[in-house]
Amino acid sequence: MADRVLSQRALNRALLARQHLIERRSSSALHEIEHLVGMQAQVPNAPYVGLWSRLAGFEPSELGDLIEQRQAVRIGIMRNTLHLVSARDCLRLWPLFQPLAAQRLRASPFGRATAGVDLKAVVHEARRRFNEKPRTIKQLGELLQARWPQAPAVSLAYVTRHLMPLIQVPPRGVWGKRGQATWSTAEIWLGHSLERNPSLESLVPRYLQAFGPASVADIAAWSGLSGLRPVVETLRRDLRSFKDERGRELLDMPDGMLPDPRTPAPPRFLPEFDNILLSHQDRTRVIAFEHRYVVASGTFLLDGVVGGIWSIGKGNDASRLTISSFHPLKRGDRTGLAEEGERLLAFAAPSPAQTGIDFVVKPPTMPSPRGGGN
Repeated sequence: MADRVLSQRALNRALLARQHLIERRSSSALHEIEHLVGMQAQVPNAPYVGLWSRLAGFEPSELGDLIEQRQAVRIGIMRNTLHLVSARDCLRLWPLFQPLAAQRLRASPFGRATAGVDLKAVVHEARRRFNEKPRTIKQLGELLQARWPQAPAVSLAYVTRHLMPLIQVPPRGVWGKRGQATWSTAEIWLGHSLERNPSLESLVPRYLQAFGPASVADIAAWSGLSGLRPVVETLRRDLRSFKDERGRELLDMPDGMLPDPRTPAPPRFLPEFDNILLSHQDRTRVIAFEHRYVVASGTFLLDGVVGGIWSIGKGNDASRLTISSFHPLKRGDRTGLAEEGERLLAFAAPSPAQTGIDFVVKPPTMPSPRGGGN
């Protein structure tokens, strides 16, 4: 029997449902972070907004407590970018992505600047220094350069970022707190060893549950890993197969959610670099090709598709949410965004006595995003 063809709208609704963006989920932040297989965290407060959009009754203190209690950490992982992951996932997933980070180091300015340096010795010395206490990149680089004066301090420090499971420690990443980006290793901070036999075979089904149906190229775009087809083939008998409207094969878990394409999708606000916008080779199921560079800003969904960007400006006694749409808004869309925007302000800026919302029509500019992966 021919594979069932899934329309673009069907793929959109499947993605929204699995991301809990059609209906907020009643669950813990820790369970949601693991369901999503991590959340982009280059911007420290981004995961808080991402969880608020997905979880019923989410409060920032829940995630802050997880970070301070070492149940969740911020570490460079998928696509070698900073993600918030559970402590369990940190230990079992980082070894899968370390070879990619090492490969990127060799092609980077940091790798070229440390050519001829014994990188194993650098890692050993860095581990000794982290055993003393957490360090900033600047502090670590200066300590390493004292031993390898022929190499730039920043390059020596970034060698460790590529070769070691470095995590940012609190108060960095805790809602309402500030601090320099200070690092330790996962083994030291969590008190456990990394997984010795990490499994790609277990990673693929988790991706599909959160982002499927998807192609092998989509899995590679999300993870940054290559050579995934043999892994997928070992799983094929336990997967179901579809086609998209362009005839490409899409794979899925047998119980993957496929809601009715006519299911209404409410307005939702997403943080910078949200993975829903970055985790497919063909992102057009949720963001138009011409809008692909706006992921470095907070974005909002209208009828399940990115319709513009948002920001909150804070003064001494007021906070204003600016909603910049790519096109003029229909009355119903404007009303829905305003209602959800009021809830966002109550979450993200509860202290000021005055709040407000400004609507602007602003076509997107086209700069390259600063990071965020593919």
